[in-house]
Amino acid sequence: MKKKFKFGLAAQIFLGLILGVAVGAIWFGNPAIETYLKPVGDLFLRLIKMIVIPIVVSSLVVGVAGAGSGKKVGRLGFRTILYFEIITTFAILLGLVLANVFQPGHGVHYSSGEKTDISQYVETEKEASTKTVAETFLHIVPTNFFQSLAEGDLLAIICFTVFFALGISAIGEKGKPVLAFFEATSQAMFHVVNLVMKFAPLGVFALIGVTVSKFGFGSLVSLGKLVILVYIALAVFLIIVFGIVGKMAGINIFKFLAYMKDELLLAYSTSSSETVLPRVMEKMEKIGCPKGIVSFVIPIGYTFNLDGSVLYQAIAALFLAQASGIDLSIGQQITLVLVLMVTSKGMAAVPGTSFVVLLATLGTIGVPAEGLAFIAGVDRIMDMARTVVNLTGNALAAVVMSKWEGEYDAQKGEAVLNNREPIDMKMSG
Repeated sequence: MKKKFKFGLAAQIFLGLILGVAVGAIWFGNPAIETYLKPVGDLFLRLIKMIVIPIVVSSLVVGVAGAGSGKKVGRLGFRTILYFEIITTFAILLGLVLANVFQPGHGVHYSSGEKTDISQYVETEKEASTKTVAETFLHIVPTNFFQSLAEGDLLAIICFTVFFALGISAIGEKGKPVLAFFEATSQAMFHVVNLVMKFAPLGVFALIGVTVSKFGFGSLVSLGKLVILVYIALAVFLIIVFGIVGKMAGINIFKFLAYMKDELLLAYSTSSSETVLPRVMEKMEKIGCPKGIVSFVIPIGYTFNLDGSVLYQAIAALFLAQASGIDLSIGQQITLVLVLMVTSKGMAAVPGTSFVVLLATLGTIGVPAEGLAFIAGVDRIMDMARTVVNLTGNALAAVVMSKWEGEYDAQKGEAVLNNREPIDMKMSG
């Protein structure tokens, strides 16, 4: 008996992606495309942002309050940050090695392509770079929780929510009504996710259509070597590095990627991990990770564990140095690693993260920042791929931390990945 093809969410998003590329290519340079399609894409992104904070807060309260002591939360936090730092360091080193071997910037001249205005990133970098490391960490603790909610400051929100959840847990029976409220809120918000995701294919169509009509494929010619190297590097990291990490955690990376296909395709199409945060959290619970660990690790990873972004930044920094005719010494490249390790965390919440981080980094190794205007035109194409790696890294981190804490249900995970039991995924259709 032949298996009936189901036109599920992944197929719908892929169709939206293809149609968006076609429309953008046909009407390349036509401002009407951006006029009519951009509001549709922006509407979808706003719908997602609308539900992210309520889901993070409610899930984290339920997870932490139901999981236990402050000592356990502190241990999980330390282990999570340690793991993130190790993985992102591997990403930076891989980027540097590949950029040194393949030399993507040799023979490239800034004048050979159209430059894009990056003044907005320069202003953001100036504002962000004035903060010291101490100020960056102090910023994690909010002075006004409601202001943090309004600004969407995820780390500050997580900090307050963890303390609040520990307080609920400490008061015992009196805290149960509050916990029940957040449990109901969490369930209701995941239902809202189901409704919002029905709009995803149209949102993807609009976002891709605008991107292709604005930048086209011509900008890829002069920067093709950089784009190809970034994609190869990200693929190597995704398959080999995450493959090794997955094997250590008892997860087959190919089965894991297949399980996450809907979310990966949506993240690739929109260049935003945020669009799939609620779905990723729910899927990680279904694969055998406890709610408390999932709701803690994944949101923090969105700031501290940007593997794809730091890998790209390492390659882009060397690309710009090579294109400028600057030969970076081993010492300068070690400096680059150290600076990226810090700046990629300290500026993760600001707009245009990758460009802002590169602006802050290039000055420390003596590379002129004007080259960023040259690669800005193809940044969206590379951003799509690095978002996939960022997302995979954070999802996999939930499994690793669950196993490290001795709370991962390996039997459940294996059953789900091998499709040996039905998965109650209302969002999949």
